[in-house]
Formats: sequence, C-alpha cells, structure tokens
Amino acid sequence: MHRPRAVAALLTAALLCALTSACAGGSGPAGGGRPAVSLAASDHLGGAPVYVAQERGLWSAEGIDATVTTQPSGRDALNAVLGGQAQLGVVGDLPAVTAVLGGRELRIIADLSRFDDWRLLTRTDRHITGFAALKGRKVGVPQGTNVEYALSRMLASVQLTSADVTVVNLAPNQVTSALTRGDIDAGVTFPSFYDSARTTLGERYAELPFTGYTARTLLVAGPAATEETTTAVLRALQKAQREIAAEPAAARKAVLAQSKGALQADYVDAFQPRYGYGATLSPELLSQLEQEAGWAKAAQSLPGSADRAALLRHLHPGPLTAVDPAAVTVH
Repeated sequence: MHRPRAVAALLTAALLCALTSACAGGSGPAGGGRPAVSLAASDHLGGAPVYVAQERGLWSAEGIDATVTTQPSGRDALNAVLGGQAQLGVVGDLPAVTAVLGGRELRIIADLSRFDDWRLLTRTDRHITGFAALKGRKVGVPQGTNVEYALSRMLASVQLTSADVTVVNLAPNQVTSALTRGDIDAGVTFPSFYDSARTTLGERYAELPFTGYTARTLLVAGPAATEETTTAVLRALQKAQREIAAEPAAARKAVLAQSKGALQADYVDAFQPRYGYGATLSPELLSQLEQEAGWAKAAQSLPGSADRAALLRHLHPGPLTAVDPAAVTVH
C-alpha cells in the first residue's frame, strides 16, 4: 500500500536532480546548460591569458563554465590535474616532463608563453660574483619546478652539476627568508619574489642575471578533459592573448585583479612585458622537452623514455589545430 508513495518520491528526486547540477558531477553541464571545466593554474604572468579570460568573462562566449584555481607552483597545479581535482592545468615544462616520464596520463595541449629573465639571488657577503662560485655552496630552490631546471642550466653554463652544490628544497616563498637567515648562500625562485628579496636584504642583496633557459608555460589535460571543452578553453585563451597584445596595460590590470593581492602592480608592470605569449606547438618545444627529459632522468632517476618519439606521443594537437591550424608546426 506504500508503493505509490515510494514511486512518487523517486519521481520527485529524479525531477530535482534534473533541475539542479548537484547530481551532474564536476564535468557535467553547469548553469544554463554549459559544460563545466576546471583549470588549475600557477604562475599568474606565465598563465596571463587564463587570468585575462577569467577577468573578462571570456569563457561563457565559448559555451563553457570555467573554474580557475591558483596553486603555489606548477608542480601543485599538475598534481591537481593528475589527482582529478582539475581537468586542465597551466604548468611549467619541467613538471609536465616529469609526469610523462613517470608514466602518467597527460596530454600537452599548447605552449602558452615563454620567459627567460632568470636571476640567481644571493648576498654580498657570500661573494658569489659568477656561477662558478656556487661550487660547494648551499642553494635553495623549489624542487620539481621549472626553477630547479633553471638552476641546472646556470650550473651547466660553467660545467657544474647539482652534485657540485648542496641543493636545499624550499617553497618559492621561503627562499628570501632562508637567504636572510643565512641558511643558504644563494637561491633561485619565481620572479614574483625578486623584489621582496631585494627589499628584505637591502644593501646585502646581490643577483646574477641568467637568460640561458626559456621557461614555457603549458596547457595540459588530464584524463577527465574532453576534446570539446579543451577546444573551447583554447578559443577563449586565444581571445585573451589578442587582448594582451592589443591592450597590454588593461591586460596587466586584469592579471593584477585576478591575483587577489598575491602580486604587486610594480612587479606586473615590469615583468609581464618580458613574457612572450601565443599558443603554439612547435619543434622548439619538442626539442626542449627532450633536453629536459634527459636531464630529469639523470637527476631524478625517472623510468620513462626521454626519446623524442615517446615525448611526441604526449603532444595532443587536436584542439589547437581546430582553433589555429598555423600554430601547430610540430609533427
């Protein structure tokens, strides 16, 4: 005799589920029937197109509802993708390479930006006037990020390796305090911390510039990302890149607003023009990934193949080809 009530209850629950997104899961349709897509990002300037798209509301024009979360580093953004917390990630080239070598399911969708204005931060009382002087010193660096690879290139420029120094693993925001305390002799960190190190150390501050490594900010996709939503994200990012080129000052304001206090206006104004933007998949990218994979295998004893053909299989040109065929020049 209770069966009609049970059936009615089931029909009511089904109706409520259809009318809300609560039963749809993270990748189902969002408000207005638009599919939801989640992006985990890191470096605000390297990933500036993402933050411009977010600030200007460019996602909805492409029929998607995007959620952007900012992680402390590209390594953390990558872990969010690999752990299923995000469908797409904006990460550095080295974290992507290490994931590929580790056998993780990862697709490299596009190279979004490039940057080569690195600094070795140190103190005047350490008398480090060249990279060769790092031999036997303690150097702080956030391991597993592009910054670690930048340090390796600095050392290689004077025929040194990480075995010639004591590498201290620090979070990006810990390098300045470690230098101040004298726990390390030098450090390499994200450019957003250069000014704070200069301010904190004052007259003791010293730096060595380095342009021998071009860091690339990549858009990567995890197993949950669909071809349709990834292509839509790229279309929005292409629009954002055009806005960066056409109105650089307005784009800097958008990135600053999206940083929610994490970045200072002086830093954004000084450093965003030093990034080269434009989504591509190029032979230069593949060559760099191959070089980094060889280094990562030696430095971290990773199991995967650093062979060019193996890396090429992780490049996924479909979405970028659909958006801008001329931007895909690697085969």
